[in-house]
Amino acid sequence: ERVDFDDIHRKRMEKDLLELQTLIDVHFEQRKKEEEELIGLKERIERRRAERAEQQRVRAEKERDRQTRIAEERQRKEEEEAKKRAEDEAKKKKVLSNMGAHFGGFLAKEEQRRGKRQTAREIKKKTLGERRKPLGIENLREDSLREKAKEMWEWIYQLESEKFDLTEKMKKQKYEINVLLNRIQHAQKFKKVHGKGKVGGRWK
Repeated sequence: ERVDFDDIHRKRMEKDLLELQTLIDVHFEQRKKEEEELIGLKERIERRRAERAEQQRVRAEKERDRQTRIAEERQRKEEEEAKKRAEDEAKKKKVLSNMGAHFGGFLAKEEQRRGKRQTAREIKKKTLGERRKPLGIENLREDSLREKAKEMWEWIYQLESEKFDLTEKMKKQKYEINVLLNRIQHAQKFKKVHGKGKVGGRWK
């Protein structure tokens, strides 16, 4: 039987063309799929980028709000502290003014009542300087100032008690001295008028 080489060649060519077409179709299908995946990837990247940008915007806005609240709270506290310091300072000055007025009036009355001479005032000033306690009230608050004022008044009361005791003691000593002087003077007068002395074994 005669072999038809042309037919064999034709069939081989058709087969090769079919395989080539199949490869081409597979290639384009794969490329189309890859392009679709690439487009999807780009879309996901853009979407993710937009989401990150939105998240950063929201975080930045929240951070600005937080910093604003912190600044406002700090300013509010500073204003309250400044107001509190001003009130404490005003109260402190008022307490000190009242204390100074009372204490100054007390000293003035004592000075007028006793009518001391300059030397006595100097002694008093020196004594007060030695016994005077430092106030130390520069940094005290209102409640501490009240406690300090109470302590000073108690100290003044103690000084008044001591002064009263010393005054009474001086009065008593002065009275006893006057009594002794009167007795001595009386005895001397009595001796001059009625007294006799013995001189050289004789009464005179």
